[in-house]
Amino acid sequence: MAEYHVTEQDQGMRIDQFLCKCQPDVSRSAIQKWIKDGNVLVQGKACKANYRINKGDTIALFVPEPVEASIQPQDIPLDILYEDKDLLIVNKPKGMVVHPAPGHPDGTLVNAIMYHCKESLSGINGEIRPGIVHRIDQDTTGSLIVCKNDQAHIKIAEQIKVHSINRIYRGIVIGHPAEDEGLVHAPIGRNPNDRKKMAINEKNGKDAITHYRLLKRFKDYSYMEFKLETGRTHQIRVHMASIGHPLLGDVLYGPKKCPYKLQGQTLHAAVIGFVHPTSGEYLEVEAPLPDYFKYLLEILPE
Repeated sequence: MAEYHVTEQDQGMRIDQFLCKCQPDVSRSAIQKWIKDGNVLVQGKACKANYRINKGDTIALFVPEPVEASIQPQDIPLDILYEDKDLLIVNKPKGMVVHPAPGHPDGTLVNAIMYHCKESLSGINGEIRPGIVHRIDQDTTGSLIVCKNDQAHIKIAEQIKVHSINRIYRGIVIGHPAEDEGLVHAPIGRNPNDRKKMAINEKNGKDAITHYRLLKRFKDYSYMEFKLETGRTHQIRVHMASIGHPLLGDVLYGPKKCPYKLQGQTLHAAVIGFVHPTSGEYLEVEAPLPDYFKYLLEILPE
């Protein structure tokens, strides 16, 4: 149970809006359903989603246990860059969702690795996300670690938590950054005006650092390398858009129209390096650029 106390600053807000602010990773429709189901109490009593909160109100939120679907293995080809008894590193293609979610019940990376690994997957993240210790966006390609057992999962997760994993991305941005090398250090959180987007959020964001380096300058674009110190949702996309250079093809954070027929942002998780959970030795794997990306580098005017 979570408990919130309404201050003068929030007085008069609808309770569903207030709880969206308190629970930024939960959709408003989910919160409205919790209210309807009686999981939200104000001063110990149930309420409606349009209730206007008052200073001094005590709000109790009982988050229901998630109901996890039964995920079926699917024989989907995998581009495996590395594999041993503890983990595998896959080169995720563009358009593939990492795990089942609303609108994507199957055809995901999880469906594919369940078929490939059979029963050998970590269970820490539950039935919906077996083996998944980190994610990349649906239209971002490249290297992703999958853990086959809980011990490997715990040790990789610890490295992710302390930001010791070496993650290098490559992307094409619109325009030319003022410096060939630099960094963006700005907190990222949910966009308060559009819950589908992230944004630079000084008030509620989490610390985020992206290093960037120019690889090649084109007439209207720049081929860049990015090194992550942190791993926030949409981090590179938000950071580059915040300095006026969104990723080519990123219709969420950049122009709605793209002169090239692209499926989302031009972003590739090229290198991933970490300490192996069993051997203790540093392991680094590089995912080759996808064909569409290599083609763009050939045809972009210089």
